[in-house]
Amino acid sequence: MLTGSKIALRARHEEDIPILRAELYDDVVNAARSEGRPWRPITPGAKDSRLVVDDEEQVRVPFSVIELDGGALAGTATLWNIDNHNRSAHIGLGLLPSCRGKGYGTDVVAVLCHYGFVVRGLQRLQIETLSDNAAMLRSAERNGFVREGVLRSSAWVMGEFLDEVLLGLLAQDWKPDPRSTGS
Repeated sequence: MLTGSKIALRARHEEDIPILRAELYDDVVNAARSEGRPWRPITPGAKDSRLVVDDEEQVRVPFSVIELDGGALAGTATLWNIDNHNRSAHIGLGLLPSCRGKGYGTDVVAVLCHYGFVVRGLQRLQIETLSDNAAMLRSAERNGFVREGVLRSSAWVMGEFLDEVLLGLLAQDWKPDPRSTGS
């Protein structure tokens, strides 16, 4: 398990899947804003590729986010599009509605940085987020990510094109949070 100051990242458990599906992915607006593909309903009991973990997959590492205080499920975090040759990856996260606004996002990004840079030995981490996603932009920048550009009208979301902000962080520029460890 990887821990931060408020949250921990652990392997996805089977009992996490119905909660994550109901609170994150069945919400059409939330899913449309966080996914790079159109929302579609998933039949109960179906294997949802966003949530089911394939332990053999090498390019995506999904975690469940849990609160340190009490151990309740708080959301999902992912290191995705891992490129071992160029030593880079992308960061993604989704917090349950009841867990937003508590500083968990900043902590999740810090722990994912620890995982990416320390555990995986990556050189670069990247985040793409909608330009109006103030919480994610704040979480990224508090962890040292730098805005590298704007992808104009690159995301189709609920009937309109929106801009995305591209942020990057290099290993040599990362300042680890001493509270984010692999313990």
